[in-house]
Amino acid sequence: MQIPSLLKITIIFTLCVILMGAYTRLSDAGLGCPDWPGCYGMLKVPSQAHELSQVQATFPGHEVEPKKAWLEMIHRYIAGALGLLVLLIFILCLKKDEAPKKLPGLIALLIVFQAALGMWTVTMKLMPVVVMSHLIGGFSLIALLLLLYLRTKPLRIPGGDAIARKLAPLALICLGVLILQIIIGGWTSSNYAALACTTLPICEGDWYNNLKLAQAFNPFQGEHDTYEFGVLDYASRMTIHVVHRFWAVVTAAMLFWLAFKLYQQSQSSLLKRSALLLVLLVCLQVALGISNVVLHLPLGVAVSHNAGAALLLLNLVFINYALWRKA
Repeated sequence: MQIPSLLKITIIFTLCVILMGAYTRLSDAGLGCPDWPGCYGMLKVPSQAHELSQVQATFPGHEVEPKKAWLEMIHRYIAGALGLLVLLIFILCLKKDEAPKKLPGLIALLIVFQAALGMWTVTMKLMPVVVMSHLIGGFSLIALLLLLYLRTKPLRIPGGDAIARKLAPLALICLGVLILQIIIGGWTSSNYAALACTTLPICEGDWYNNLKLAQAFNPFQGEHDTYEFGVLDYASRMTIHVVHRFWAVVTAAMLFWLAFKLYQQSQSSLLKRSALLLVLLVCLQVALGISNVVLHLPLGVAVSHNAGAALLLLNLVFINYALWRKA
């Protein structure tokens, strides 16, 4: 199989892993298996009588919850398969003289670090900074895979030089703004702050006088037996949620402006379609964010919100690549 074809498969597979991770996290199944990489010391979820007896002997006080445990293990299985795909891409790139070398190496290192973060997520009992880092690692992985795919499929954009001089800096700023919003979203999710505000457009009550920025964004939250369901007080969670909403407004405005300028100035039909897709994705993401609040975080909507963020990131990576390459 050619490297570009394998990369396309791997990008889709990475998106599935990200969504499965989000589904597992939002189903409160992140500690469905209290150990790593197996589940209660086994390669599958224990279900037989002798297996459950072994669990009681090895993990006293723990009760196997099959649904949560299987969600966690399926996530680990497909993440392991993704690791093998990344390794295969790395090997193929090393063998082909014309293929990039540094970027595949970086991606291979990232997948190893992602595995470590997956382990620490469990062993550190869902410590928010680790959970958020694991989420950001997944988004970084899919972005780098797309970048590698684009490196193997050179683009030719009509009038590219003129567009790049005008819009490339704006596109890069927008990418940074979006990345920060994804990080804040990860912090919101890992601290169980998604439902800290249940009214629109901002938050209920005297929210302004209850903001606790220092406590809300402090990665060091003390020692706890578990961080499941969060350890921050309401005011801190509310602060995280409010910041996520405010920065979402900034992000949407910036991305709409980029899309407008790109559609207005670009001579490339490909970039014009990318601009229209950007508008569509931003509108969809805003609608999903509002739905999460109004409908009290339904699982399908919350997972779709993660998917929307990933697709926005991929679209902006493509736009930046097209503009900065000046092909």
